[in-house]
Parts: sequence; structure tokens; C-alpha cells
Amino acid sequence: MPSFDIVSKVDTQTLDNAVNTVKKEITNRYDFKDSHVSIELNKKDLALVIEVDSDMKLDQVIDVLISRTMRQGLDGNIFDLSKEHYQSGKVVKKDVPVRNGIKQEDAKKIVKLIKDAGLKVQAAIMDDIVRVTGKKIDDLQEVIQKVKEANLGIPFQYVNMKS
Repeated sequence: MPSFDIVSKVDTQTLDNAVNTVKKEITNRYDFKDSHVSIELNKKDLALVIEVDSDMKLDQVIDVLISRTMRQGLDGNIFDLSKEHYQSGKVVKKDVPVRNGIKQEDAKKIVKLIKDAGLKVQAAIMDDIVRVTGKKIDDLQEVIQKVKEANLGIPFQYVNMKS
């Protein structure tokens, strides 16, 4: 039976390259001259820690970060920007976790979306992967289209297509 997997994985090396590119660009920009900017990537926890002088500069760093990661081929939605920034002495800090893998509640949303579509496919949650199987490849392609159109705010990849 044809099947494929819906995953949300981030290549850490590509992410590291994007962060290094952001660091270079920030050091070369005139508006950041003589100001404190620190961007650190924790590869173990997949999280960024950004330190800057002001809220405005924090917004600029985040804009540069998203644009550079998109140029590296990563989706801009990999960063969870929902946490608020906080003051730490004279600097503003922001912890930005990187979304890697599909959380259980998001996987349930995907399965519900697939079942509501009324297609003759089965969706099963396996840890941080959603496996979709069906009799026709056309149905599987329609599932991919439905998940893309749903716009759940998570970057998905569709891998292991087997027929």
C-alpha cells in the first residue's frame, strides 16, 4: 500500500550556518555599530538566546534571522517567537526555541484534518511522525495538498513516499 510520512525536522548544520550568517551581517551593519548584540545557538536543546540593547534592535535581529534562514532553505516558522523578551540588566534577552518534530497535539490536529477531508486514507501517529497510508497515490497527494492549505504554522516535510 502506498504511504508517506509527515515530519517537521530541522537540519542543525543549515541552522548553524544561518545563525553564523546573521552574526556576520549584524557586525557589518552600521545601525548596530558600538552596540551589544549576542546570538547563541544551543545545538543540544535547539534554542537561540538573543541579547541586544533595545526592543527595536531585537526586532531587527529577528527580521534578519528569519530572512537569512529562509535564504538557507529553512522555513521561517521553525522559530517559536511566542515567548516574550525580558530585561536582564542593561540588555534585552529573548529565548527562541526551534521547532523540531511534531508535538502530540499538532499531530492530533493533522489526523483530524485528514479524517475530516473524507479521503480513503489512514493516518497514524508514531512519536513525532504522522504516517499516512492509502490505496491510491492520488489520495495521498490530495492529503499533502490539504495539509499545506491548512497552514498550521509548522514547517512540514513529506518523506518516505512508498508505492
